[in-house]
Amino acid sequence: MLVDLLENPTLARIYTYVLQTDGATVEDMITDLEIPQGTAYDYVRKLEDAGLVTKTREERPYEFTTEPLSITLTTDGEARTITAELVDAVGRRERDTDIDVYLDRHGMDGLATALEYAHEYIDGTVNHRIMARELDVSPMESEIILQALEPVVLQHRNDE
Repeated sequence: MLVDLLENPTLARIYTYVLQTDGATVEDMITDLEIPQGTAYDYVRKLEDAGLVTKTREERPYEFTTEPLSITLTTDGEARTITAELVDAVGRRERDTDIDVYLDRHGMDGLATALEYAHEYIDGTVNHRIMARELDVSPMESEIILQALEPVVLQHRNDE
């Protein structure tokens, strides 16, 4: 299911919506996220079956909640932490072509690394040129992705 969250932007958007919305209902998701009713119900059921969202109200309209995700996976000796922030960034790829292009070019590991740099960028400890040099990408590409990821980082900092 974690792989689905990282490969399916709509599923990622639903998880993020539940995380950021107190008492989220499927009806709210349909309206606020502009997704088809059938998709919303199917995806919420999948998230619930996987234990990633929890029903908090047993009568209709059902309300859901979740906790911030932070799971570390190790493959081929490399550890990668899947966070709610990374899921949020994936969910934004449908509506943010800069994130979509970066993800296509650099994969999930590249996006996760760019998120780490985005934290430092916002803190003022790194600039786009340093990121570009360290990751061997163009300064323009690093500036574009840092700006695209800034709202993601700020949203999750505000949620903490």
